[in-house]
Amino acid sequence: MQLHNTLGRAVEQLKPLRSGEVSIYSCGPTVYRYAHVGNLRTYIFSDLLRRSLEYLGLRTRQVMNITDVGHLTEDDFDRGEDKMLVSARLENKSPEEIAEFYTAAFLEDIRKVNIRPADEYPRATAYIPQMQGLIERLIERGHAYRAGGNVYYDIASFPEYGKLSGNSVDKLLAGTRGDPDPRKKAPGDFTLWKAAGAKRLQVWDSPWGSGFPGWHIECSAMSTAMLGERFDIHTGGADNVFPHHEAEIAQSEGALGHPVVGCWVHAEHLLLSGARMAKSAGNFFRITEIEEMGHDPLAFRYLALQARYRAKLNFGLEGLAGADRALRLLRGRVAAWSAEPAAGADGGEAYAERFRSALADDLDLPAAMALVAEVGRAPIPGALKARLLLDFDRVLGLDLDRDLGERALPAGAAELLRRRERARAERDYATSDQLRHELAEMGVQVTDSADGQLWKTTGPA
Repeated sequence: MQLHNTLGRAVEQLKPLRSGEVSIYSCGPTVYRYAHVGNLRTYIFSDLLRRSLEYLGLRTRQVMNITDVGHLTEDDFDRGEDKMLVSARLENKSPEEIAEFYTAAFLEDIRKVNIRPADEYPRATAYIPQMQGLIERLIERGHAYRAGGNVYYDIASFPEYGKLSGNSVDKLLAGTRGDPDPRKKAPGDFTLWKAAGAKRLQVWDSPWGSGFPGWHIECSAMSTAMLGERFDIHTGGADNVFPHHEAEIAQSEGALGHPVVGCWVHAEHLLLSGARMAKSAGNFFRITEIEEMGHDPLAFRYLALQARYRAKLNFGLEGLAGADRALRLLRGRVAAWSAEPAAGADGGEAYAERFRSALADDLDLPAAMALVAEVGRAPIPGALKARLLLDFDRVLGLDLDRDLGERALPAGAAELLRRRERARAERDYATSDQLRHELAEMGVQVTDSADGQLWKTTGPA
């Protein structure tokens, strides 16, 4: 597979560190507010990348962090503070309760758009010792310094600072606003550890006094703790390039003395009326709002497949409605084609090879979707069309078998299968086993595979 490496500013051949296996760290949510569909576009990209790698025959291990510290602030709120967080605090919820609530909401939202769960979801609060160890190492190697209970990264100590984003120290200083922090050696230095104020709710002891970690150090600590000192791919949104990922490189490479990430891959913004979708701007939609409008949440995924991940995508309700209609029509056609006789349905290798080539070409999903349309029009047996499209759907994740499957299931079984899939995603294996038993009594045999749960009807038990 070839991917655009932000660091090299070019499309490069992916060369995994371990043969046949790709390690991926994906920047995840900060769980003090709901994710909007602009956020979900980035997470869908990471999911498509992982599915594509596996489709092409590689094993993957994906780690996605949950940031549950560093953005949960003191008791006093600014006017720009997230309203849901304000509401939660007015209801006397703790930061831990806030984090649990929005983590659950995030996991439910990604389920709605068929994003497969990551292999691990490390919580930042569980990695405070690793963060402190990394900070100590940076101090020892001359990349960080203590000042007034805080610890700062000295960007002058890392000559390559700016290599990911293209920013130079001079550019950074020219863009500095207001009075610089007098405790810093230079205005561009960033915080690794911050002393806690009297009203701070999340506080940890450290060699530098009570405080809490800076945002950037969290991902450096979690990524290297989970995936080792070198791993293959780091994903995120275009807004993560600077300062977050730039700081990650300075921290991780400064502490370890060598490059850590093989390929940095970033997804572009989702736009609403030409402007970047953002919570702070108030121009956003949640996936639940799309569902409340009567649209299938996967219509948004269908829409996301129409553009390259490195291109901005404009979101509009008219386009979403069109995607919803196209998706429902495609599912109906797959169901109808599947009902046709299988005789003469062999072949299709040329289409399959073109699909693989599109994925390998820096995730050219628009080309893959054009191929879906071409297969639908092709003068080949319907059963072959269905087989090809269901195979492609292992990557596309559009549930193209939904109409086909639910028509053949006993009443109520489809909902039990969805609940069981959700239970497995949340690692609730007791519920998963109970639902398997209930399905068996209804005459539906369920088995688990690398691609998810598979079922077949066997008649009532």
